[in-house]
Order: sequence, then structure tokens, then C-alpha cells
Amino acid sequence: MGASARPTNGPSAEVSELERRLAKGVRGAVRFDAFSRGRYSTDASIYQIMPTGIVLPRDAEDVAACLAIAGEQGVPVVMRDGGTSQNGQPIGAGLILDCSRHFNRIRAYDPDAGTVTVEPGIVLERLNARVKADGWFFPVEPSTASRCTIGGMAGNNSCGARSLRFGKMSDNVLGLEALFHDGEPFGFGLTGNDAEGVIGSGRAADLARRMLALAGAHREEIERVYPKVQRRVGGYNLDSLIEPRPNLAHLLVGSEGTLAATTAVTLKLSRLPAHRVMGVCHFPSFRAAMETTKAIVDLAPVAVELVDNNVLVLGADIPLFRTTLADITRGQPNCLLLTEFAGDDLAALRRDLKRLDACMSDHGFPDAVVEVVEPARQRTVWEVREACLNIMMSMKGDAKPVSFIEDCAVPLEHLADYTDAVTEVFSKHGTRGTWYAHASVGCLHVRPILDMKQGGDVARMRAIAEETAELVRRYHGSYSGEHGDGISRSEFVEPLFGARLTRAFETVKDGFDPENRLNPGKIVRAPKFDDRALFRFKPDYRVAAPAKPVLDWSDWGGFGPAVEMCNNNGTCRKLAGGAMCPSYRATGEEQHLTRGRANSLRLAISGQLGADAFTSPEMKRTLDLCVSCKACRRECPTGVDMARMKIEFLHHYHARHGLPLRERLVAELPRYAGLAGKLAPLLNLRDRLPVLARLSEQMAGLSARRSLPRWGRPWRETGEFAPPHDVPGDFRDIVLFGDTFTRAFERENLEAAERVLRAAGYRLHRVGPATGRRPLCCGRTYLASGQTDRARAEARRTRDALLPYARAGARIVGLEPSCLFTFRDEFLALLPGTETRALAEKAVLFEELLAADLAAGRIDLNLADQGGRVAHLHGHCHQKSFGAFGPVETVLRRVPGLDVRVIESSCCGMAGAFGYRADTIDVSFAMAELSLFPALRQAGPDDLVVADGTSCRHQIHDGLGRQAEHVARVLDRALIGS
Repeated sequence: MGASARPTNGPSAEVSELERRLAKGVRGAVRFDAFSRGRYSTDASIYQIMPTGIVLPRDAEDVAACLAIAGEQGVPVVMRDGGTSQNGQPIGAGLILDCSRHFNRIRAYDPDAGTVTVEPGIVLERLNARVKADGWFFPVEPSTASRCTIGGMAGNNSCGARSLRFGKMSDNVLGLEALFHDGEPFGFGLTGNDAEGVIGSGRAADLARRMLALAGAHREEIERVYPKVQRRVGGYNLDSLIEPRPNLAHLLVGSEGTLAATTAVTLKLSRLPAHRVMGVCHFPSFRAAMETTKAIVDLAPVAVELVDNNVLVLGADIPLFRTTLADITRGQPNCLLLTEFAGDDLAALRRDLKRLDACMSDHGFPDAVVEVVEPARQRTVWEVREACLNIMMSMKGDAKPVSFIEDCAVPLEHLADYTDAVTEVFSKHGTRGTWYAHASVGCLHVRPILDMKQGGDVARMRAIAEETAELVRRYHGSYSGEHGDGISRSEFVEPLFGARLTRAFETVKDGFDPENRLNPGKIVRAPKFDDRALFRFKPDYRVAAPAKPVLDWSDWGGFGPAVEMCNNNGTCRKLAGGAMCPSYRATGEEQHLTRGRANSLRLAISGQLGADAFTSPEMKRTLDLCVSCKACRRECPTGVDMARMKIEFLHHYHARHGLPLRERLVAELPRYAGLAGKLAPLLNLRDRLPVLARLSEQMAGLSARRSLPRWGRPWRETGEFAPPHDVPGDFRDIVLFGDTFTRAFERENLEAAERVLRAAGYRLHRVGPATGRRPLCCGRTYLASGQTDRARAEARRTRDALLPYARAGARIVGLEPSCLFTFRDEFLALLPGTETRALAEKAVLFEELLAADLAAGRIDLNLADQGGRVAHLHGHCHQKSFGAFGPVETVLRRVPGLDVRVIESSCCGMAGAFGYRADTIDVSFAMAELSLFPALRQAGPDDLVVADGTSCRHQIHDGLGRQAEHVARVLDRALIGS
């Protein structure tokens, strides 16, 4: 059994010495605490192995020092980047080196030659963004391109959707620089049999000669046994060394960090095609799609990707993908083949689509191709395809699609028979499978649905693996076609390659790493892939905390299953596009990532981080930079809702540790806002007198560098209170909900909204609480500090007052997204039931109301031409999370002569009280600097800045000195006759 097979126990004297020496010997961060180790104990596989410690190396010198020190201490080293592997490659019981944090630069770039040399931690999408301006791209594009790294791709010999045209990593890597197990540097590049191009000492040249000789000695066996399919990444690439001009670097590609520690990769770039077009082919059955694939491939597309029925059904329930799937599907297809053509002649590509349509007709499927020519539409389709895995992992319950025969590849002529046979295997063992991905090269990602918490399903996994391996052998395919061997498939190297080649692989390993220090237990001398001691859900796995959740988690089956929805695929690690995860984008730290937080929660509630870990200060620090933007609620395809989890955690944490003064001040704001408004001149002195600002920082933790909202005369609704039985109930009936923040600090926004709504012909109804004079409140401030009992009381008081109007047909309209969406989100978690849902269904933002009724022709707004004035629009995170950002853009574009420019940004970084805190203000501004502030610095002095969130407006004011406005103010000012 390999050294990675068993998790280590707690810190020992040897481990403490290792930590001490590393802290002294490297510049990067060294982390040996239980929470950090836990966050690096998993990847996107079913496995979990607690490492000895973590280092975030800054450069090759740090990596070399780690190798030397760990070697002297007898500790294995595992190289890791994005941590998205599906077979357990970047986990182990040794020292984990995470290169993604710092070791991620472009070292050399030659746009004339089309080559680039990069450090291993660079993310593929970021590399492509850099070279795109010169007309290049790196064409090996896995679905995880937004977060996978070049180092990880080289380690796994990744492929991607367009490998039909561009091949896999080994076809696009020109050279590698690396370190031997003891830290000695060397390099391999394009070389002949005389080892020309080997960089390093005589040791490297000697090893190169030995490897070439080994391959030559096994030439006949290699030619006979290695699968004749493009998608073959299992074992070591000895076949690359029997080519006419062998490249030793290709032996390291796909070696999963078992032979050397990569420090630089030189890549061959490809020219970006001027145009791409896509044909979405509809099929009535899965077999029909498989039988037609070869004919489609004969048309010379760039990619042919399968989207199966599971994705179509599950994706239709995910807001992020629902619209796209409706756009590209006609009727009720069983599955789709996404067929892409690319080139420089758009007219020729359109003819390719006609040929595709004719091909489908010839095979009995007339009018079964939806053409997608527009680049923006194509991007949304590819987003669905790239999320296939996560969409399927969104299945509720403990049974999930499990990766272990994930990417077997067979020749296209056998694809239909192979998939039928595998389906029969699943049926035989009482389960079914999910299919998607690379039909073009016979590499379909298939996952049987199993519960890895159950021993019976683990036994079924073993049987399915062995029977599928036999099918792959029968159809002359590859058992590992894209995702590498790792723990899942290394055990099957010998059955598939035979004893002689397996011994040759062991010779390769021993030649490079004679002391078995580098990622042991992968590819050769592997553990049993079904050893439950290696699983994430070990036989003794139990969720013990929290004993009594305070929010409703029934949609997930409980708090534990909600946390376990994270499959570690790392969508939250993306660095651009969407809003998730802003704290990770600002810090680059796994701790401040949705995945990192979910892993910490799972380990804590299952007792793997020690007693009381769930309510520990370490867990508080883990969740502290979560700004509750709710982006994960929409953008995490598996439905990890970290904002709600943070509320649950804070309730239990503060119940144990108490509530700090700062939290109390913010939480109780709705209760004292009325009095504070009367004391406005006195309270507003804080920002005018530096001594008071410093005092507020010392006493309450509110940063002296941050201005506070200015108190003023609170908003008072105009008009009369109307009982609900007097509400006619047509579309014109409105209750304008004045949230605490807008009511107390920016009443002019509510006054503007009233004027706009009346100008549109709406009837405004005033609603007050059943008892007392304090205005209604959503409870947002209580939720932010985990005071769920107080928040529940506010929710009940507000629901009971508004529900009769909602039932009478009136819509409840709000201006502040974070407050209004509490009605549609947290109210349902605090007060589940039909009454709360009835209110949620009637709660809409101001701009949602106007956009819907303008589109339906129910209302009109008489707005003056703005003469071409530019308006820069920033979306609040909750608008984006609930799919409500589009309406504000729609409404603004109804203003004549207003040039609306949407800012592509993540969270502004203010996030309620988060941006006021002295300990988080730097991160707050760092989030704004990711995209929002740079975009607004380009805005003209007379341009409008529109932001519907009160926090967003405050951040823009403090950070840039600009005044942002709510859309209601813009519309009010544009009203003719106002």
C-alpha cells in the first residue's frame, strides 16, 4: 500500500520539527493547524486523506527547500494547484504544496513564435486572457478552465472539449522544468535520442538515456498494448519515447506529480479562430446519439459534446441554466450533441451547419438542429456544458453520481455498444448512470449513482469498476481517458497494461524518485481504490452538530446534507465572471472560499476537527470573510448556500461565546433608528471629529477610515392606511416597503419611488404593524449576527402585517435588495409554510415591478430624453443571486437618450457591516478594486453611477468620492413634468 493510503494522526514531535524547519526555510506561508489541513484533505473525488501540513510556496526556491526539508524528515510531498482532480491525485498524508496562491506567473511569452512559459499555479483562463490580445489561445480547455491550473493540467495530461482538433496536454507541451525529489533542478524539452535539450546535471542526462532505453526495450509491448485511442492518459507515457523525435517532457506530462515537482511549463499556443458556430443536435434516445456521433465527427467539427437527459432535467431546475436550456431545446429531447465548427470564414461555417442538418436528416432526425451562431449565446451554452458535472451533483440526498469509471474512452465505432453494455452493468447492480462530455473522441464521462456512506454501494462500486474495465479491454479502449489515475484507477493499471509494462512503470518511478517521496501510491504500487479508510465518508462518519438547527434545511434533508452538497469541483475558485466568491478573489486563500468553508463545516460537524470545532474561534475565522453575497446560492450548481449556513453558524457561535458590542449596535439598529434620527446632528459629528472616529474604532471596532451613514429625518409614507379588504387587487395595488436603511438614511430614494410609482398609475397602500409604532422590518440586521430568534420575531411581525395585502392581490415593493429578498429567502427558512410563501411570491423589487409591467404594456412612463448621458450600472449581489439584475438594466434603457453601461463586477466589498469593521476594511476595499473601482475610474465626471444597494453606494462614495444613485432617483428626475 502506498504512503498516501492512510491519514496521519495529530501533530507529533517530528511534525512539529518539520513545521519549525519549514517556517524558517521558506518564504511562503506554512500551515499545520487542523482546519488548514482539513481544507486540503480532499479534491473533487470521493477521497479524503488528512495531510501532514500545507505550504504555499512563492517560487521554485521555496519548492526546492520544501522537498529537501521534507525528505530529511521522511515526509512525502504532494504538489497541488486548483485541487479539482476527480481521482484523488493532489491529496495524501504528506506535505501539500499549493502552487496556485503565489507560484502562478507568466515567465516568458513570445507572441511571434506562439510560445509561453508559465509557472504551474497559473489558471488557464487567466493565461488565455493574457494571450488573446495577440490572437493566441491555449487550446486544451477542460470544463474547469476558470479555475484549473497549467500545472495540474500537465500532471493529469488534461484534454478538454476541443481535443478532436487540438489534442491533449502532451500534444501541446514543449518543455518542462522541474525538481527531483531532493530539490535538484532539471529540465526536459524537445530532444533526440542523444538526450539533446536536457537541462541539468549529469544525473538528468543519464536518466533521460535510461528512460529512452527502457522504452526501446519495451517497444513491441507498448505498440501492442497501449490503446489506439486519442484519449489515453493512464500509466506513464512510455509510448511518447518511441516516437521518431521523442520529447522527454512528455514522460512527465500525465505523471501526476509522482516523478518530479514541476516549476515551469513551456506551451505551444494556437491561433484563435475568427468565428465559431454551434449546432445543437436533438435526439430521441441516447443510443441514437451514440450511433450518429461518428457521422457527425466525419464533418470535421472542433467539438461534439454530449448533454444527457439528467442534465436537461436537473438543469431546468437551476436558475442559472434554465433560460439557456429553454433557448436551445425544442420539444422534449432525450439528449443533445453540441457540435461546434470553428474557422476564419463565417460563411463556410454556416454551410457546415447546413451539412450538419443534412447529416441529421439522413440519419432520420429532420429539423433536429438548433443553430447557435451568436457568440453570446454560444457562451451561455458552453457554460451549461462546463457545469454538467456540478449540475448532476446537485441531486439531493446521499446517493450521488460517483467518479471512478468517469472517463473511459473507446473507438467511435464501438461507442453505442459500449454505452449500452455499461448501462446494462448499472442495471444489473441496481443503479443508473449519468453521461456527458466528449462524444467526439469516444470519451463519455459516466457516473453511476451510489451512496458512498453505505458499504453495500461500495461493494457495488467495486463490481461495476471490474466489469467496466473488462468492457474497455474488450472494445480496445482506455480505462483512463482524461482525468488520470489517482487513487480511483491506479489499481487497474496492471490489469489493463499487463504485468510487464507495469514493472516498466515501476522502473520509471524508481528512476526518478527512488525513495518514493513524491505523491506515493498513485499510478504504481497503489492502494485499493475502495478502501473506505481513504473515503471522505468513512465507515464511522456521523453528523453530530448542530444538534438543533435553527433554520429550516428540509429542502436539503438537513443541515448536514446541505453542507455535504459541496463536491469540491471548485467553481467558486473562478477569478472572473459572475460574483462568486469575492473574498477568495480578493485574498486567493482556500480558507476564504465557498469550498474551503464548506469543507471546514463538514469536518467540524462530523467531529473530525475535535470537540466543539463547529462553534470554535477557528470556525469563526473561517467564515469571517464570507460577505453573504449569496452568489453561491445561484452560481454554485450544486446549491451550496453559504450565506444561509453562516447565519446558522453565527447563531450557535454567539450562543456559546456571547455577542460583541459591535454586533449589538448593528443588529439593534431598527429599534433605535427612530430615536437616532432625532439626535442626527449629534450622531453625525462622528465623521466630522477624528477623535470620535478613533473612539468608535477602539470601542466598537468600526474603522475610523470609514464614514458612517448620515442620520436624518426618517421617511414617512404619504397617504392613508387602507385595510386589505379595501384593496381592489389588480396590478395597480402596491405596498411600498420602507426598509430601515433607506427609511433612516436615504429617505429621498423612497420619496422618489413614490413619485415614479404614482406617475405610472399605481395605487400605494400604507401598512403599519399590528401593534406599536415601530416600522416594519425584515430582520436583516439580526440575521447578520445570527440572532435568529429576534429575526424570526421581526419576520413574523412583518409577514402578519403584509400578508393580508398580498392575499388581496397587492404586490409588496422594496428598494433595498438585501432587505426585500429576505422576504423571498430567509423568511422561508425562519417561518416555513404556505403563509410565508404567499408573501414571498408577492415581494418584488421596484425595478422588477416596473420592468414586468412595462413589458406587459400595463403601464407607461413619460420620460425626458437625457441627451446621450452615460450611466454606469453596478448590480447588487442579491440582485444577481435572484436573477433580478436584468430588470434594472431594462428599466434604465427605457429612459430616452441614456447610454447604459453595465459594470461586470463581483461584490462591491461593503456587504453591510463588513465594510465598516476595522479588521475587514482592507479586504472590503480589495474586493472593490477587483473590478468595480477600476471601471468607475474610467467614468467621466458628468456620468451617472447607478447602484441600487445602499452598501454599494456607500462603498463608491468612500472609495472614489463619487455619488451613486438608486434607479428610482434616475427615473424620478427623468419624469416629464416632475
